[in-house]
Amino acid sequence: MSEAYVECLIEAKSSMLLKILQVGLIVLTVILGFLGITFMLWLALIIAVGTGIAAYFAYMNADIEYEYLYLDKEITIDKVMAKSNRKRVGVYTLERMEVLAPIKSYHLDNYKNRNVKVLDYSIGVEEQPDLRYALYYEGGLKLILSPSEEMVKVIKNVAPRKVFTD
Repeated sequence: MSEAYVECLIEAKSSMLLKILQVGLIVLTVILGFLGITFMLWLALIIAVGTGIAAYFAYMNADIEYEYLYLDKEITIDKVMAKSNRKRVGVYTLERMEVLAPIKSYHLDNYKNRNVKVLDYSIGVEEQPDLRYALYYEGGLKLILSPSEEMVKVIKNVAPRKVFTD
């Protein structure tokens, strides 16, 4: 039995609002810290610590990558935040997959009216041409992915009737 191993790393586009929030929180932290130290204002120092923590979390969520790993009929998706923290967001088996097709494919027309939970693990924006794929999983879940061509080929070899590349 041949086992395939494919790894794909996708960098999600961060929103401009999140970057502006990050810069604003850093500036606010510096100003409040300076005021707190200069005039011995304890409340300003406490607020500066709070805005510093908020700036850290904004930084972590501004730089997000998704890593797709295909191994032995399973797709594992990890979320990499700021190139330092890794969190596993899901493991999906191909036996339970219903369909994998480009997001604007006519093969997904039967699935459009379903009430499903949507999880977006793609680049986050629609590019031209749109290379994102939709994966319907067990009837109640829709994953939006940006896999490489190699990963789509390997998945198609394992489940040829469930994968479309039109």
